[in-house]
Amino acid sequence: MVDNTVRAAQAAVVESLRRQFSSSGQVPDAGLPIPVLRSWARCQRLGLDMGERVRPPSTTRGDLMVARERSAALLAHASGVMEHLHEQIRSSGSMVLLADASGMILHGIGDPAFVDRASRVVLQAGANWSECERGTNAIGASLIERAPVEVLGAEHYLDCNGVLTCSAAPIFDWRGELLGALDISGDHRSHQPHTLGLARMGVRLVERRLFESEHARHALLSFHPRPEGVGGLQEGLLAIDPDGEIVAADRQARALLGVDERRVAGLGNFSNLFRGGFGTLIGRAARDPAALVELELRSGARVHVRVRVSPAWQAGAQAAPASAARVVATPDPSRSARGRVTLEALSTGDPALQFALDRCARIVGRNIPILIQGESGSGKELLARACHNSGPRADGPFVAVNCAAIPENLIESELFGYVGGAFTGARKEGAVGRIQQAHGGTLFLDEIGDMPLAMQARLLRVLQERCVQPVGAGSAVPVDIALLCATHRQLGEQVKAGRFREDLYYRVNGLSVQLPPLRARSDLQRIVRRLLDGSSHHPAPTGVEAAPETMAILAAYPWPGNIRQLQNVLEVALALLDEGETRILPLHLPEEVLQAAGEASPYSTASHSVPPRSGSLHSVSSLSPLPLSEREARPARLADDPDLLPLRRARALDDDAIRAAIARFDGNLSAAARHLGVARNTLYRRMGRPF
Repeated sequence: MVDNTVRAAQAAVVESLRRQFSSSGQVPDAGLPIPVLRSWARCQRLGLDMGERVRPPSTTRGDLMVARERSAALLAHASGVMEHLHEQIRSSGSMVLLADASGMILHGIGDPAFVDRASRVVLQAGANWSECERGTNAIGASLIERAPVEVLGAEHYLDCNGVLTCSAAPIFDWRGELLGALDISGDHRSHQPHTLGLARMGVRLVERRLFESEHARHALLSFHPRPEGVGGLQEGLLAIDPDGEIVAADRQARALLGVDERRVAGLGNFSNLFRGGFGTLIGRAARDPAALVELELRSGARVHVRVRVSPAWQAGAQAAPASAARVVATPDPSRSARGRVTLEALSTGDPALQFALDRCARIVGRNIPILIQGESGSGKELLARACHNSGPRADGPFVAVNCAAIPENLIESELFGYVGGAFTGARKEGAVGRIQQAHGGTLFLDEIGDMPLAMQARLLRVLQERCVQPVGAGSAVPVDIALLCATHRQLGEQVKAGRFREDLYYRVNGLSVQLPPLRARSDLQRIVRRLLDGSSHHPAPTGVEAAPETMAILAAYPWPGNIRQLQNVLEVALALLDEGETRILPLHLPEEVLQAAGEASPYSTASHSVPPRSGSLHSVSSLSPLPLSEREARPARLADDPDLLPLRRARALDDDAIRAAIARFDGNLSAAARHLGVARNTLYRRMGRPF
């Protein structure tokens, strides 16, 4: 009764504020949550009418399919979390929604009765719930505020949406890039105070799954100041490569470490952050994967950590010393291949790609800027390097700048350089900017669509005058550069939205070429062959090839990450090959690729979800061969494949024999595998879970 009275009073206050706003045109300065007040002000500037009727969807089913494809990884990792959240609110007259960064709803799940009512205000998949389309709402406001937002009943700007209560939180990747928002919406009369907390919890789960998936080839270090915090939603996650370099930190880790959210790189080596050796920690994790270790940070604080490493990571760690020994005699094949790549070398028979290559070949060397457009990972920088290497400036420098990766407060000094003492913290000798470094060669501005407007004005002046003035300098320096730019955004739309200068757009868009996404290309077989032959970071041993059934799965996958994702998939597959294996089989592919193709993982068992117990030999207690019925149901093509001989041999081993071997060699799985006559990676897989 008290709750109903409070809600009625709150609703009366909001209705009074709406009437005042409607009559005076002045946004209230109090009485509403700050994010809602800011949203009302934005909607007023957009010219939205509070009394506007429900707008029909402005997107088509095709638009929805494209959006889902573009956010395939987000959708894949969020779907399970959404189902979990819906279980918590089932029968409450609510639904869980996932939107992309533009505000388009990609997926929704909810109680049938409310889903029907929600469709009347177009709260459904395919509808765009950005503020400019739907006024103040939790999805649109959270994307702009970049923070969790709750909008209750009449707090919605449009009258027609007042029947809703919505709670949304934004989703970011580990780099800080906004991916979308997770929303829980329901009837305005049944608002629950814990709903926003549920949405935030769901976002944390999604972000963690995305982080773990992207860094599956790295060691994952979970940590928290309290031991009970490790394994929970408040733990921080670090991804570490075999050399001990910290390659990524998730949002929670940066918060626990006190690192600026925009500074995703720069944490350096493990020893720069922690006291103690990384090798010692990994050795302990190998003996007892569930071990919780207390470590001291360089700051003096103490945290509790747990490390997880995969077979792919272990293969990379063991290969690192051998690679280091060969580095003087044999340069990195990916670097040398990239340095020599030409337009002719990129030709693989795909008509759309060939069209782009032919157009570039006609323009290279004519002092006409080239704008390369295409999805992330489709090879825009590779094409830019090929243009440079195919023209008269091939012997000059090729300077690549990722405009989206440089913090806004540093991009000016990064591009234009600075003189000594130009600003606080500047080196006394100054620094040459990237534009000046490209003198006599090619300047490649990647993701130019993300360049701040203020820098766009300075860049335009450089392109017009062919001079660059370092920060703090009294005079300009002439520069002779060829210009190549790339973006995954539609710059024409950015110009209309006021986010990109029109005069700069026409200056960089001399020739526009479109790179086709991998899913639309007809040369997948040749791309795979080239990556295996040495274009990847870990080239395959001589004679390794993808089996026909593997190629069929790769051909059916939509590749949201394009060639970059394919390269990562092949590197994982190579790391999972046993010694002497020469065929990449479906079982060597990551689970997400198998699942997308409707293939079940050959090694998935119910025991995967059971957390390991403590104890010196607990790691072998989870050995669980497939039940006979499942083995009999396994497709004949897998059961009869001679390449699965090591796996069949391992399955034939008695569990007690495996435990005894591991105990005999004090947890040394390599020694145990040699003793049992199977490969180390095969033994890992036989144990039924990531090691």
